[in-house]
Amino acid sequence: MSPLMLETSTTEAALHTIATPGLWIGTIVAVIGLLIFDFVITRKPHEVSFKEALGWTAFYIAIPLAFGGWVWAAHGSDIGVKYYTGYIVEKSLSVDNLFVFILILSAFAVPRMLQQRVLLFGVAGAIVLRGLFIALGAGLIATFDWTFLLFGAILLATAVKVFRDARSEEDEEIDPEQMRIVKLMSRFFPVTGEYEGTKATVIRNGRRALTPLALVMAAIIFTDIVFAVDSVPAVYGITADPYLVFATNAFALLGLRALYFVLEGALSKLVHLGYGLSVILGFIGVKLVLHWAHGVWPGVPTIPTVLSLVVIVGVLAITTVTSLRASKRLEAAAAEAAHAGFVSPTADSEQR
Repeated sequence: MSPLMLETSTTEAALHTIATPGLWIGTIVAVIGLLIFDFVITRKPHEVSFKEALGWTAFYIAIPLAFGGWVWAAHGSDIGVKYYTGYIVEKSLSVDNLFVFILILSAFAVPRMLQQRVLLFGVAGAIVLRGLFIALGAGLIATFDWTFLLFGAILLATAVKVFRDARSEEDEEIDPEQMRIVKLMSRFFPVTGEYEGTKATVIRNGRRALTPLALVMAAIIFTDIVFAVDSVPAVYGITADPYLVFATNAFALLGLRALYFVLEGALSKLVHLGYGLSVILGFIGVKLVLHWAHGVWPGVPTIPTVLSLVVIVGVLAITTVTSLRASKRLEAAAAEAAHAGFVSPTADSEQR
């Protein structure tokens, strides 16, 4: 096969999509509608109970699962498996993103009543940014046959970074004053010292001033850019269909606000999640490199989507089990150390 024919066939495969213009419009309208709905129900600040968060999490998981059932029935098992695999990848990466969100909310001392509002702005910003990255990725794939190699290299580099971060024993901390976005915004606007409910700006001494809420929302949205660089190439490693890439990203993000309050206590127990995500990102990176190499040298094997699904689910399952066991051992060791270091007044007097 000549290079020209190879490039043409690769481009045609990359441009293939299950989405009609009507499906694109319907999906975008549905995502915007769900975002507006979330903004309405969070309009009045309140503390989110575990029961409330669990209910909304179940709702936002049921929607993509049901949609996947339609994709499977309408377009066949191959497309259905790609959709579910992409969704699982994006959902697992979004859980890792929650670690950073917790650090940011804690660093800015966001009142619990305002936390879901901040998270919702972060979700909306993430969907917009990922939409832009998805469009850029689709354009690159349609134009350059080495795009998959580039995406694979990005994921392999990210996998190494995630693995190193997981091995680091230093406690992660965020200093709001040292964040670039905070420095930039503070240079142009004064900042009030206290939160003003859901207001991002207020008038102080006849001048528009930012509240801490504006800074923390900007910090969350700024981190969304970093997350998009990882997540979009990852799902393109599962499917080159830009519609499926967008749908899996949007559905994974929509429930992030509620999922935060479900997992905020349990996230600290997932001590091996970073290792698992590094393996998944590295695996998808290799898959992308092999996909590119197969287009250049047809004898190079590729990794089927079903195998990708098995590996990803298997890694997540193993990571969860080992994390919970390790956390249980650490808690037992801490309790034993605390018990050994405690000497009751009665026991102390008897020893004397």
